[in-house]
Amino acid sequence: MYICQKNMFTLSEENYLKAIFHLATDSKKGVSTNAIAEKLNTKASSVTDMIQKLADKKVLVYQKYQGVELTELGRKTAANIIRKHRLWEVFLVEKLNFSWDEVHDVAEQLEHIKSPKLINELDAFLNYPKKDPHGDPIPDKNGNIQVVEKRLLHHLKEGELGVCIGVNDSSSNFLKFLDKNNIALGKQIRVLEKEPFDDSLIVEVEGKKISISHKIANNLYIEK
Repeated sequence: MYICQKNMFTLSEENYLKAIFHLATDSKKGVSTNAIAEKLNTKASSVTDMIQKLADKKVLVYQKYQGVELTELGRKTAANIIRKHRLWEVFLVEKLNFSWDEVHDVAEQLEHIKSPKLINELDAFLNYPKKDPHGDPIPDKNGNIQVVEKRLLHHLKEGELGVCIGVNDSSSNFLKFLDKNNIALGKQIRVLEKEPFDDSLIVEVEGKKISISHKIANNLYIEK
């Protein structure tokens, strides 16, 4: 069972753990300091200092040329932060009428609340949601997170149909673009044409043809 380390980590340390967790999900080897610096928009020297602090707290290990890996404690701590973030996003959308493009920055602040009782009660109040408003799985109180099989829209071939199940980019501008074009979770998307020159697509959503760039197609998760 996950044991809450109350006040053990600063806000900055929690942000590092969360960033490393996300980067490790997309990597089969250790996470580089440069990748962490880019993710957090900070200097590599600052990352090196923080890695040492977190290593002293036994939440990660670092080996030169092999990068950073979270320990079991580090993984569970990061998963708990992500759980809080995603539960708050659900709360904001379902109970306070926020749109899905408004919740990320607010949840970034709320995720650092330390009270396990508050978060467990929030989870129960929301009837134990499995996914956040962007389609990402919500870890349980023990740090377990469901692995979801998904692929990016740009991998679909001409004529193939998929259902939108998530986004790789949760920025406000991207989500507003999706809203403007009636693209949302659960919507069916069919690839009509693929442009070889720039990998842009013509897709159909609810009978409407939409032209989307490769960047957009590379940020939409689809389930076939």
